[in-house]
Amino acid sequence: MPRPFLALVLFLSCLSPMTTDAQPAGARPVRPDADAAISYTLRFPDAARHYVDVEATYPTAGQARIELMMPVWTPGSYLVREYARHVEAVEVTEPAGAKAPVKVRKNRWAIETGGAARVTVRYRVYGREMSVRTNWVESRYALLNGAATYLTLVGGLQRPHHVSLVLPQGWTRAMSGLPEAGGRFTAADFDTLVDSPIVAGDLKVYEFTQSGKPHYLVNVNEGGNWDGARAVGDVQKIVAEQEKLWGSLPYDKYVFINMITEAGGGLEHKNSTVLMTSRWAMGTRQSYLGWLGLVSHEFFHVWNVKRMRPAALGPFDYETENYSPSLWVSEGFTSYYGDLLVRRAGLSTDAEYANGLSNQIRALESTAGRLVQPVTQSSYDAWIKQYRPDENSGNTGISYYTKGAVIAALLDARIRFGTNSQKSLDDVMRLAYQRYSGAKGFTEAEFRAVVVEVGGESLRDVLVRALDTTQPLDYQPLLDAYGLQFAPSDSRATRGWLGIRTRVDAGRLVISEVQRGTPAAQAGLNVDDEIIAIGDYRVRAEQWDARLDQYPPTTKASILVARRDELVRLDVTFGQEPGNAWRLQARPNASTAQIATRTAWLTGR
Repeated sequence: MPRPFLALVLFLSCLSPMTTDAQPAGARPVRPDADAAISYTLRFPDAARHYVDVEATYPTAGQARIELMMPVWTPGSYLVREYARHVEAVEVTEPAGAKAPVKVRKNRWAIETGGAARVTVRYRVYGREMSVRTNWVESRYALLNGAATYLTLVGGLQRPHHVSLVLPQGWTRAMSGLPEAGGRFTAADFDTLVDSPIVAGDLKVYEFTQSGKPHYLVNVNEGGNWDGARAVGDVQKIVAEQEKLWGSLPYDKYVFINMITEAGGGLEHKNSTVLMTSRWAMGTRQSYLGWLGLVSHEFFHVWNVKRMRPAALGPFDYETENYSPSLWVSEGFTSYYGDLLVRRAGLSTDAEYANGLSNQIRALESTAGRLVQPVTQSSYDAWIKQYRPDENSGNTGISYYTKGAVIAALLDARIRFGTNSQKSLDDVMRLAYQRYSGAKGFTEAEFRAVVVEVGGESLRDVLVRALDTTQPLDYQPLLDAYGLQFAPSDSRATRGWLGIRTRVDAGRLVISEVQRGTPAAQAGLNVDDEIIAIGDYRVRAEQWDARLDQYPPTTKASILVARRDELVRLDVTFGQEPGNAWRLQARPNASTAQIATRTAWLTGR
């Protein structure tokens, strides 16, 4: 039999950003006291078919008409996702005199209340998208994100919101970033509710205390391949290292929800995060370091984004896009510190960290879109580009994650070098947090001013060039500050190169990407062309890599492709694959000062 879940209470209004809360015509504001709370009960009678049933009670303050709203996006993931498309069977169950809900917008429902003080509504939500920003419900467990689950009262986002769960047989526990009390979860307002995902099922929970505050690693679907004790020990080291950088832990408790579900990604919340990974992630050194980097990245958001955010992102408007040019700070700098703090925590080596930074530099410098789109524009365009990549994305844009991380590394080196190691990017982040954490947030100009204040006036023009233009970045200060060099190219000079990516589709060798300015682009090869032959000789999918060895750079040949079932022959001149020119390594003749600066950078001491 189902049984009620003993849950949690927390009032976090002082930590929640203000919210834009448009009211329907004729609506009267209601004092957001305890009597005006919105209450939800979540049940899972049809979990095997991916449904959660929601019963919600809304106060009306005697209004004849109310409207309910569901967000169209969730903070931290900048795409309109239309969560309302998964809502069905919306009905009023009490009072008897209320009329059935009427859809008035894509994400709003209007209800004629008949003058009742409270209205109870039932609806169902389908959840079968395994991502950190959506819902997943199945017979063994459920992950529920606030924006994708709750209809709230238009005109009532500042009210308390209560959530109770009735768990199916075999589900032992539910966890959230909110503390337990009173048989329910309670959020001080809708912002807090949206920012507090809930996971329920047969969970494996590991606890540690840092600076007197409880932390939990919640493993979902752990199986026999995850060493939870080892993982939680390493997570504690990351938490301790980040506390050292920032100076405090600004929450009462923190929950790492670790979904071991063969998916990927992470999403930050104010005192929790949702991570997705593979059951095999602890099987190799590289994949486990990747998971630790994800943990570190999302935890860094406790400060950078959840408490110090771009002003343009708040108050949150859950029904339309919130544009910002500053995601290079929010995500890019977080990407830089994510891996760096894994190194400082002693969980990776100098060489492993250098390899990761090299990969970020290589990813930036091998993307043609870096010459097309400034990183501030990449941030502004996140709503239409970041989560909707296509075969031409690499030719027309750049990731604010990647370029932002590289810019952070270069600024850190410049500040250390220019201040004789007395200051660093760490000081920039702490000063910005001191000034701009809280409800207000920072503007683009304000954050740049902090960088200049800490690092010196010379950085003003450096920022303009790096952020607002597509001019090449200058890596020399990075190399000179730490006594590094880029290793000699390891180009495969004997193999021909076209500049394409391919996929195998039902045994067919199909082009999936054509990079701008490459031999393939010059020859006229298209995405979705099926490669059939080079010259008069057929190429099977499994032969492609070996066949390229037969066509060294400067070789001229014809390629036969099938383009929408039409055979097309194209002349091509094979080029030389660009070598790995961005692999960082220590200079053999680095000075004592450079080695000391490098050590301080990598250890935080």
